[in-house]
Amino acid sequence: MSPDIYTGRYAPSPTGPLHFGSLVAAVASYLDARIHQGRWLVRMEDLDKPREMPGAADDILRTLEAYGFEWDGEVMYQSQRHEAYEATLAQLIANGQVYSCNCSRREVADIAHAGIEGPVYPGLCRDGLSRERDTVAWRFKTDAAHLLFRDRIQGQFDHRMQRDIGDFVLKRADGKFAYQLAVVVDDAEQNISHVVRGADLLNSTSRQILLQYSLQLPSPVYAHIPVATNLAGEKLSKQTGAEALSTDNKAQMLSRAFVFLGLNPPSELCHSSVDILWQWANEHWQLEKVPSQTQLISD
Repeated sequence: MSPDIYTGRYAPSPTGPLHFGSLVAAVASYLDARIHQGRWLVRMEDLDKPREMPGAADDILRTLEAYGFEWDGEVMYQSQRHEAYEATLAQLIANGQVYSCNCSRREVADIAHAGIEGPVYPGLCRDGLSRERDTVAWRFKTDAAHLLFRDRIQGQFDHRMQRDIGDFVLKRADGKFAYQLAVVVDDAEQNISHVVRGADLLNSTSRQILLQYSLQLPSPVYAHIPVATNLAGEKLSKQTGAEALSTDNKAQMLSRAFVFLGLNPPSELCHSSVDILWQWANEHWQLEKVPSQTQLISD
């Protein structure tokens, strides 16, 4: 596929039904792909099977269809991609870019300094395993990497990787591949050129760009929309009691999503058909109108 073709993606985790925050992310990525006459792919991030709700993946796809989303190609399932992740990890091991680590979370928390997203691992196992344990994780060496990137919505970011992030896990001690590795491998496999997603993943971007650089893979263009929260400032999720999307009020929910993303749909649109709503949105979508906050209350 030509690298000049805009290719976006939506990648939900099947841990429960879609909610308003899920809808906002899907709408933003979908509209941005369509106004660029691009492709829009769906990927199920189902790596963590214990957290997966039975039947949730199929329910997500049915809900997307009911709301008028049309994706290109077949749905990718991360749970079917272990060989690709293993091959990439083996490449990084061969290049000396990762090392095995058997430190526990508690040990890390006790000696780590605070980074931009939790404790920063101090590299205890860089020169050999620090404890006698059977299970090991694999960590990526950040070294003195200095990452600068510009987000289309949130602006410029400057991360000193060893200080701000630390050596991060690519494969956990329980054998599960980490999100950071899987998303980089899958974005490359699917020729993703643009990523539009929630700002809760903003700090993951520098890790992903560093991995892409190390694997000589192209980096997508990133845009991070505000995360939808409840009145307490908590991200809408299954854990915070977010209400599942209903297919009985599709027009109202789509209209709410458009407003959240900075559009100003006429009030009568909430009584229109889904097709008319999408037609209006395609004619009016501008990423520049999306608020630059990292989170917004969903009301």
